[in-house]
Amino acid sequence: MSTAPSLRIVRRMLRGGLLSVAGADEVGRGALCGPVTVAVVQVTEATRSAPQGVRDSKLLSAEARTRLAPRIRRWAPYGIGHATPAEIDEFGIIAALRLAGHRAIAALPDPPSTVLLDGNHDYLTAPEQDALFVPAGLLSDTPPVVTMIKADLRCAAVAAASILAKTERDAIMADLAPDFPEYGWATNKGYAAPDHLAALAELGPTPHHRVSWRLPGIGSPEPEQVVMGEEIR
Repeated sequence: MSTAPSLRIVRRMLRGGLLSVAGADEVGRGALCGPVTVAVVQVTEATRSAPQGVRDSKLLSAEARTRLAPRIRRWAPYGIGHATPAEIDEFGIIAALRLAGHRAIAALPDPPSTVLLDGNHDYLTAPEQDALFVPAGLLSDTPPVVTMIKADLRCAAVAAASILAKTERDAIMADLAPDFPEYGWATNKGYAAPDHLAALAELGPTPHHRVSWRLPGIGSPEPEQVVMGEEIR
């Protein structure tokens, strides 16, 4: 398989009668603070090939992601959504991902026919037991969702979404960093790096931390709220 993702998968879906497919990816799920962010990039039959260099964000340097992000925004319709640390604490990480994803979809100019979601878990579709749980920002109707493991390596729309999500969230953490310099967010972006953990142990959490999680300097979290590992990149 080519190392460069393409639109072949999406074009095959479109030939099945869909009007558009939105590739979706998230970032920040395993961070200790800051938002969780989801981006979607919408593709139709008229969409040209992705800008050269688009890859899964984890395979790119920060400089390459920053260079590609404006090209992706010019290339195809996109939406970016966030869920705040307070929402993560109140609703849990999966429901927060759902909120962020629905906000990203709502930012598209037209609802997509289907969402192609990286991974094997559909966090966009609310379980039946949560049908009455509709916090602000949740769509009344979720588009059909197709999950695909390693979609960010195979599909250019998902790879592009991963770049938009990563650059957007990194910018948020960089903007917050000067107000809390001890935590090292300019470089660790809120993940569990040694300088971040040391500052938490010494100073405790800030208003931007997910305080329901198992963090140094605070008490035990709710059972489902634990620190989840994710590579700092």
